[in-house]
Amino acid sequence: MVDIIVIGGGASGMMAALTAAQDTENRITLLERQARVGRKLLSTGNGRCNLTNTEAGMERYHGGTDFAGYALSAFTPEDTLEFFEGLGLLTSREYGGRVYPRSNQANSVVDVLRFALEHPNIRVLTGCAAEGVQWLTDGFAVSCAGERLRADKLIVACGGCAGTKHGGVMDGYKILSALGHSRTPLYPALTQVRTDAAYPRALKGVRANCRVTLRKGNRVLEEKSGELLFTDTGVSGTVIFELSRAAACGGEGLELSMNFLPDMGEQAVLEHLRARRRRSPSLPANQILTGALHNRLGQMLCKYAGVSGELTASQLGGAQLQALAAACLCFSLRVTGVSGFESAQVTAGGIRTQEFVPETLESRLVPGLFACGEVLDVDGDCGGYNLQWAWSSGRLAGRLGK
Repeated sequence: MVDIIVIGGGASGMMAALTAAQDTENRITLLERQARVGRKLLSTGNGRCNLTNTEAGMERYHGGTDFAGYALSAFTPEDTLEFFEGLGLLTSREYGGRVYPRSNQANSVVDVLRFALEHPNIRVLTGCAAEGVQWLTDGFAVSCAGERLRADKLIVACGGCAGTKHGGVMDGYKILSALGHSRTPLYPALTQVRTDAAYPRALKGVRANCRVTLRKGNRVLEEKSGELLFTDTGVSGTVIFELSRAAACGGEGLELSMNFLPDMGEQAVLEHLRARRRRSPSLPANQILTGALHNRLGQMLCKYAGVSGELTASQLGGAQLQALAAACLCFSLRVTGVSGFESAQVTAGGIRTQEFVPETLESRLVPGLFACGEVLDVDGDCGGYNLQWAWSSGRLAGRLGK
């Protein structure tokens, strides 16, 4: 028998253990520091678990993207859906290629994985954090809850430090560093962006579909379209999550510009405002965007453009309409930072991928050592891409180089 220890009972760790168990010669021990496996999965997709994305491509990944290509092509989103169907999970596909359990409950995903782990070749130890790892001449020794466990091969699948409320830890980085590996800087990603709060605080709770551009001086760092949500400290929503990695890594002097009418050019917006002025001359000037945008957002844009509510629409001159059109198309906020790891959905950065073999995920430094999932320097966009990386990398690591 070959003894294997998997450290981490999240998505990639469970997949690695289940894959390794397909070889009847393997005997697997899965260690999870939490009271149950898959806890972080329960919070994904707003509790619905966006378990993959059928449109996953390398352009959706960051960090060691060339490195990740082999694992992602060897176990694709369609392979993932076939795997979960085999476990009894029914799924539904939604906009943008997102896939959710048909039950709309993340615990459906966790439960089918948990039941699958009830396998004769797998022992699951929960509430058992790996306190130390030694590389020996004949394998590995892992200290856990007063026990010293031995293994021929070791898979580190501890995840990243994002989502500390749901189990994000530094364990994997520490274990792999102790075994000679190094890591890149770590940043929170898929999280809220903090801005100068004067306008967002007044708009708290307002949602808008818009195009958002992240700039550093005259340079565009990233541009995305989607739903934005104003918060009391800045902005959130899917479009912001997709920009947050660049915001976290971009340094000082960043600015977000929001286009709330992305399907209209400046001239079209001006014509709309002139028509409103002509048809409703007695309308309070700060209501001129009513019908085009959320009322509170429209009034705030008027304030931003210097349009007073004490005026009527008929009193607005050409320069004021020009300023208001510009505000609708380019509402700018200074970035002051991003929310921390406690609320981030994923970690940008991680253990350097150059130190692992992409075709096996085995360490180039320590034979018999494998790593998978978020602990490595690979992260994806919002929309199921990070879980697909977890399934793909866990699958590859669980093959143990075969």
